[in-house]
Amino acid sequence: MTCISRGTPVALIHQRKIFSRKLVALVLAAAAGAFAITIVVRNRSVTLKGAVVRKNTDPAHETPIAGVQVTARDGAVIQTTKTDTAGAFAVTVGRSVIQRHPLTLSFSHTNYQPSDIFDPRGDRLYIVAMTPIPAAPAPVEPDRPLIHIGHISVRYTVKGEELVDVGSGVKTFQIVNHGDIPCDGRTPCSPDGKWKAAVGSASLDAGPQNEFRDGRVSCIAGPCPFTKIARDDFSHGGRVISVTVLDWSDTTTFLLQAEAVRHMLTDSIQKSFPVIFDRTMSFSLPAGAQGTCIEAEVEGMPIVFPIVPNLSMSWANCEAQSEPQNNTLYRCELQRGYVFQ
Repeated sequence: MTCISRGTPVALIHQRKIFSRKLVALVLAAAAGAFAITIVVRNRSVTLKGAVVRKNTDPAHETPIAGVQVTARDGAVIQTTKTDTAGAFAVTVGRSVIQRHPLTLSFSHTNYQPSDIFDPRGDRLYIVAMTPIPAAPAPVEPDRPLIHIGHISVRYTVKGEELVDVGSGVKTFQIVNHGDIPCDGRTPCSPDGKWKAAVGSASLDAGPQNEFRDGRVSCIAGPCPFTKIARDDFSHGGRVISVTVLDWSDTTTFLLQAEAVRHMLTDSIQKSFPVIFDRTMSFSLPAGAQGTCIEAEVEGMPIVFPIVPNLSMSWANCEAQSEPQNNTLYRCELQRGYVFQ
């Protein structure tokens, strides 16, 4: 009589071995995936962006502040940068730093009170308004009056121009907006479609038989880094020039400026006039400008001040900013003891 074994069939044992191998492979793949995700998250970086301006209740006086020390600090982890001539900053930090510890973004400048932002996020545009530090009291000179600076103009020459200078056109305009408001698909929006934006425009007419040359547009107040020229009808010149600007942060102030000329054979001396807000004057010069000097009356006496390479003058501190179209924007702030007339 033949006996039949009641043990586990060979085929079933083989299937169990295959299942075990697949399970082990699945667990290893999941572990590898989790490890890879951890590495990616740990090494991912976040860039914090914004602009620093001078604090003022009037947006036209919120001039950009250059050279502000920006520090992202969390214990021993420190990242630093400085604002450029437009007041813009961008500092990159590791994502793991933000996840594990609170981060502080600090702003410091010798002429302004320090400012901090706690727990900043990478999906915002930060506008930092710094409060000026009052100037130290001047030496005791009770009988010394303020020195008045008036009738200011900027004179320069441009090589190769054979046009009669018949004047200049200057106009300031504002784009009123509020930053950090999502666009939600309602135009106008920021170029990336994320933030609510506003548009503003201005135009100048040179008059019959005249035309504008060297038209230029400069942002002179507000969070300038978050603006863009949406329509350029000024750089090519003409009798009428205009510009349209897109702003996707807080209110900004722009300067549209050009020289009016008439076609005649003459010298190439050009003259323009600065825009003055409070104790700061701003003006722009076209590419190729040479022999630039500031003409002004000091207590009624006309004096010419050449703009030297270090931009130093006895009555003002100046700084220059290169513009996208090779123009140069100048900002000059009066020194203590002087006042614009």
